[in-house]
Amino acid sequence: MSNWMVNEGLSIIVILVWLGLNAFLFWNFYLVYDEGREYIYSREIYGSALAWARAPAACLNFNCLLILLPVCRNLLSFLRGSSACCGRSIRRQLDRNLTFHKLVAWMIALHTAIHTAAHLFNVERLVDAQVEENRTTIKGALSELGFGENETYLNFVRSKVPNPIGGINVAFTFLAGLTGVVITLALILIITSSTKTIRRSYFEVFWYTHHLFVIFFIGLVIHGAGKIVRKQTNLGENNPDICKNNFTQWGLDPKCPTPQFAGNEPMTWKWVVAPMILYLFERLIRFWRSQQKVVITKVVTHPFKTYELQMKKKGFKMEVGQYIFVQCSAVSSLEWHPFTLTSAPEEDFFSIHIRIVGDWTEELAKVCGCDKTEFQEAWKLPKIAVDGPFGTASEDVFSYEVAVLVGAGIGVTPFASVLKSVWYRYCSDASTLRLKKIYFYWLCRDTQAFEWFADLLQSLETQMQEKNNADFLSYNIYLTGWDESQATAFSLHHDQEKDVITGLKQKTLYGRPNWENEFKTIGSQHQSSRVGVFLCGPENLAETLSKQCIGNSSVDPRGVHFIFNKENF
Repeated sequence: MSNWMVNEGLSIIVILVWLGLNAFLFWNFYLVYDEGREYIYSREIYGSALAWARAPAACLNFNCLLILLPVCRNLLSFLRGSSACCGRSIRRQLDRNLTFHKLVAWMIALHTAIHTAAHLFNVERLVDAQVEENRTTIKGALSELGFGENETYLNFVRSKVPNPIGGINVAFTFLAGLTGVVITLALILIITSSTKTIRRSYFEVFWYTHHLFVIFFIGLVIHGAGKIVRKQTNLGENNPDICKNNFTQWGLDPKCPTPQFAGNEPMTWKWVVAPMILYLFERLIRFWRSQQKVVITKVVTHPFKTYELQMKKKGFKMEVGQYIFVQCSAVSSLEWHPFTLTSAPEEDFFSIHIRIVGDWTEELAKVCGCDKTEFQEAWKLPKIAVDGPFGTASEDVFSYEVAVLVGAGIGVTPFASVLKSVWYRYCSDASTLRLKKIYFYWLCRDTQAFEWFADLLQSLETQMQEKNNADFLSYNIYLTGWDESQATAFSLHHDQEKDVITGLKQKTLYGRPNWENEFKTIGSQHQSSRVGVFLCGPENLAETLSKQCIGNSSVDPRGVHFIFNKENF
């Protein structure tokens, strides 16, 4: 249990608190509308669906307050820096911002479904009540209110048009109905376009559709302006517990004057105005930073459809493993894409490595001249806008004495920054470097993918040997895909001093790591250390490593503990 608490305890507490607040709001508002005296007459028309509509509405307000906060990247970067004194556990929660963003989105979808379904029943009952014979039932009597002098209405449906036409009129002629349809459709499009398949294969669809959140929030704020849910305002004169059974004498019996009603004041704006303003400032900061001049100093093409952009920007400061958003107007004036920085803070430029996996990255490669063999003049290179840098989990590498870095394919990019910075710090003053040991794992499907990163590893390998500290960096490179002819070639050159693929002294391994054995070996060599495990790779690998971190951590607080961290952007 203690191992689980170290890795997941605080995250689970945060989720439980969030779920608890949702449950509290739901139950509290349910009771208000299901038992409140000012809604006794309302329940005569609406029935129990009134409470089922209003309770999720309160939860929607709460979750819409939260939904924008996890994507305020500048705020998160500020909190990451200010929480440095609070320990790694708090900073690790900030790295799970997108996970929490998705959870809140699904909660919004759930409460929207309940709220919408309940109001469909409400509208049906309101329309049916309006077409009943006047004063023959309490529903009819309540629906008739508002047509006479000095009367206020309860049933906001004023026309005597039966269902389904009456219900359609409510949906498209009343502000609440129209905005409800709009924000529901916007939410459906946002969620469906956010699925993994759409996001990876059709990023533009995801990007454009996600910005429907602007319409969603505008509709949300004005949704309650019509004040269609109404409560009784003269409880002192008209006691609904008594007078609801004497509705034919309303206005005639002095003890039961005509009930008066007023609409509830809209509350949603009070919940969402602060995060909306915060997000507006977030976008203004991003816009201001994106307007600052960026100069591409070098474009380098690498194997495996990978190219490198080296850039300079006045005042640009970074930490290891951080990422930036890049926009190129020559490709698209609206699209921004995230890329991990592969340069070190100690270098006088910043760089990113981009693998061609879609239309945008392919077009950017063309406008940067990656498809040409001749030398390109700098003035011919396109204008690039950069927003960032933003913090990630990799910043915490130097907080551990032992670090395990796991990269899959192009997911190795944040660790290029880490390894470069380690070398610079090691050369300047090794005594100040808390990090004493790095285990580096890189998994690739294709042999060509190793080539662009092998030079860095070769340099580190040579330099560490010159410093008589070859054990500082232990790296394992795994080739996860090869054919029969390649396997034969590899076996013929296995006895050579350097690896036939990477040119490194460490031989390339084939297949996938046995993570159970790897973690046990590392744990046995660092029996009283907190080992930071950092991954930039797919979700299935994240699940595997997370389980290994929990399973191989010691129950003894003084023993080895593996702390799992994953890149999310």
